Amino acid sequence: MAKTKIKTTRYDSAEYLKGEKDIAAYLDAALEDGDPGVIRHALNVIARARGMTQIARDSGVTRESLYRALAENGNPEFTTVLKVVHALGLRLRTRPA
Repeated sequence: MAKTKIKTTRYDSAEYLKGEKDIAAYLDAALEDGDPGVIRHALNVIARARGMTQIARDSGVTRESLYRALAENGNPEFTTVLKVVHALGLRLRTRPA
């Protein structure tokens, strides 16, 4: 029996974040999870979807610092998170649990 080769491609969530509603829902889901690593990853995906260079400009954070902060082993300061959220045109809100 001949083996069939299966071609795979890397899945990238950033390709599916087309508009503000998609981005807001994606970040909301990450915040709902509550894991800082999940939130950092979501911000990384969103920044890549929007363009890391543009987010860096809009947030006042250097592109290199932004890449480092949002990398897999990154640990962004809360001020960086707030700057990125603001640059994305989003707000963090609370509601009773």
